[in-house]
Amino acid sequence: MYDKKSLKAEEFINDGEILDTLKYADENKDNLALIDKIIDKARLRKGLDHREASVLLACEDSERLAKIYDLAEQIKKDFYGDRIVMFAPLYLSNYCVNGCVYCPYHLKNKHICRKKLTQEEVKSEVIALQDMGHKRLAIEAGEDPVNNPIEYILECIKTIYSINHKNGAIRRVNVNIAATTVENYRKLKDAGIGTYILFQETYNKKSYEELHPTGPKHNYDYHTEAMDRAMQGGIDDVGLGVLFGLELYRYEFAGLLMHAEHLEAVHGVGPHTISVPRIKHADDIDPDSFDNGIDDETFAKICALIRISVPYTGMIISTRESKAVREKVIRLGVSQISGASCTSVGGYAEPEEEDENTAQFDVSDNRTLDEVVNWLMSLGYIPSFCTACYREGRTGDRFMSLCKSGQIQNCCHPNALMTLKEYLMDYASEDTRKIGEKLIEKELLKIPNEKVRKILNKDLDFLDSIQTETSTARQFLFIARCKSSKSENVLQKANRVEKIISDQGFEVTRMKKADIKRFLAIYFEASMNGDLMPDYDGEQYFEKEQTYEEA
Repeated sequence: MYDKKSLKAEEFINDGEILDTLKYADENKDNLALIDKIIDKARLRKGLDHREASVLLACEDSERLAKIYDLAEQIKKDFYGDRIVMFAPLYLSNYCVNGCVYCPYHLKNKHICRKKLTQEEVKSEVIALQDMGHKRLAIEAGEDPVNNPIEYILECIKTIYSINHKNGAIRRVNVNIAATTVENYRKLKDAGIGTYILFQETYNKKSYEELHPTGPKHNYDYHTEAMDRAMQGGIDDVGLGVLFGLELYRYEFAGLLMHAEHLEAVHGVGPHTISVPRIKHADDIDPDSFDNGIDDETFAKICALIRISVPYTGMIISTRESKAVREKVIRLGVSQISGASCTSVGGYAEPEEEDENTAQFDVSDNRTLDEVVNWLMSLGYIPSFCTACYREGRTGDRFMSLCKSGQIQNCCHPNALMTLKEYLMDYASEDTRKIGEKLIEKELLKIPNEKVRKILNKDLDFLDSIQTETSTARQFLFIARCKSSKSENVLQKANRVEKIISDQGFEVTRMKKADIKRFLAIYFEASMNGDLMPDYDGEQYFEKEQTYEEA
């Protein structure tokens, strides 16, 4: 029996309900009066249920489809503006015990190179990603309790967050790993992850079990109920997705929306993101062997309908898709894209050797991050590296309430411009920088709140002044506070700070007491010729021979 509030997978993703929905859609695909009514409902920005959306998916009337596409574009602008959030995947390990027939990581694939990153390799990969300008990662790993236990994932997260290189830092780590326990989700929450992402692959239980013949992933119920356990474990934001091409796309579409409705009904907050991957060629995998593939037009239609059906959700498209396809669906609702992605285990710091092959799938968009950023801006979009919502606690229902009310743009639009400015200053090519500066200047005028606009202008001017000062400086003074440290730990802390600075490419000299006193004297304008600052105020008025009592 179908029950969206149930915690049982086969009740909130009910096969009978999906089949009835598809039958209803077929019966009404030419019912233009009903279709117009559904489109009018979508204009209210409150979303559509799986049955209403399925009718629109079945509709082939060109006039109505044009209205749907226009509406999807407008809703995307209403909720997310022209911002496109940037991220990159980082594959930690391709060891896997599952037998998924569509994935080259499956256990029986004996000719794929198996690899697992050490913590030093994780550090190298992160530094390479930081040098591109990335601030947000999605970490990926196969399911293997021996090689990839939760402790390994947690250690990798800790390593990623610990790395500050030049002007770079990964501010948010999203996690895409196998379904796990409530306890493990709590551990991920405590580690400070952003969104927990898990693709359903297919919502058809029979197909699911056939596509996952062996391994723990074979358990349809455990996998499908994972998001409920994640939210029970304290994770505010979860990301859904199906792998289009495994099963009939209309079935998957209905199941996907039913899952979103279930999360909203049970937890009061729907999916933070929805991903729309299509099956692609990979080692030992031929996508032509799956007969449910969808063409680009159908794919675009699905993206548009997800946007109007779940208007608040972030939509993600990866480098699985070509530049042309990405350009088309960004207009129709996509709000997050990957850039300069590597789908092998490692590969950012150093390209894989020819005899190695650890990639999960072939990449269709091989452009650099700078090229992607340049391209987005030339189309009028704002590449955003912002992660402020996570740091400010705007997650889960708090984010959704702001998003649904349209107020999220008062936060996100200025922050997107600030982080774009940072990218332009630190990483962009000259051409990209010129395009970006013009875009920022134009977008500043679109901020309706005068107070916010003034603050942003001030912050942007500050970044410019910092760049000017640092570009002409020959020496920098770094100060580390040890106020709360025990005296025996001060030297250890000083050594650690010195190493951090040195690792960024600076020649480091530790100031001695006389150096500090001379600097302070000049800073406080107590000396113009480099005389030392006294140890304590008024010392110069005492004769060195005199004691305090004598004076």
